[in-house]
Amino acid sequence: MKISRLTMVISFVLIAAVTFGQAQSYAFKVVANKGNNEVKSGDSWQPVKTGATLKPNDEIKVADNAYIGLFHASGKPMEIKTAGSYKVSALESQVGAGGSSVLNKYTDFILSSNSEEKKNKLSATGAVHRGTADDISVMLPSNQYSSVFNNVAVVRWESNKTKGPYVVNIVNMFGDNVARIETADTRLELNLNDSRFADLSALLIEVSAKNDAKIASEQYLIKKLSPADQEKMKKSLSEISSDVAEPTALNKFILAGFYEEKGLLIDAIAAYEETIRLAPDVSFYSEAYNDFLIRQGLKKK
Repeated sequence: MKISRLTMVISFVLIAAVTFGQAQSYAFKVVANKGNNEVKSGDSWQPVKTGATLKPNDEIKVADNAYIGLFHASGKPMEIKTAGSYKVSALESQVGAGGSSVLNKYTDFILSSNSEEKKNKLSATGAVHRGTADDISVMLPSNQYSSVFNNVAVVRWESNKTKGPYVVNIVNMFGDNVARIETADTRLELNLNDSRFADLSALLIEVSAKNDAKIASEQYLIKKLSPADQEKMKKSLSEISSDVAEPTALNKFILAGFYEEKGLLIDAIAAYEETIRLAPDVSFYSEAYNDFLIRQGLKKK
């Protein structure tokens, strides 16, 4: 019986050691990559590929005007935009001690959502877009996912019946007109702290052609979270906020995944928009944004 117990203990130790070794088998995962960047693993240099893993003994060479976005094994993000050669072990030392299992949850969610398998499935099946019959299709979610945590809501739309200009009509829940905004663009950023909206818990938005009001979208709801739900979200966000506090494209990308996982699609849209603003020439981010819109049924395939 003693031998049996000893064997069991040894087995648990070996399993734990193997599991730990597998968890530590890479230092970073490549999330986004732009430029002629290379990685040296062993004796040869190879092009860096999005989705690849970097081991502690590897070395990367970042080209001029290039970009690499990395997730550490702990989940922590790192951007490299300065040309030069970097030992992966040296990059690891910059990450700092400790890791966040909570942050890892969202980085894993992001990697899964942007995997080639998921993209191929998305490309094959598409998604049901709620406004396929609209003259103007607005990229906002259905009422079930219309809640917003932050004070910024980005409204985008597309139309094959008009090139604009457009009128964005905003009314309260009683049908009273709150704002009428004319624009030649197909994008509008709303500050929900604006004096016109600050006291309202919800808004209804409709986009129409300025020269033909019959060419219009359906109404879309934007609803502020209740104070109690606001507090819950603040608590959840605080668990990762210190790791994504710096306003970088990669951090905004992580926040987009965080909000999507929480079902706050309007906040995810705003985070994606910030990601692209901060790294407009990194095609991976714009492609990921487009995939998100299709995945969530906010845009036609």
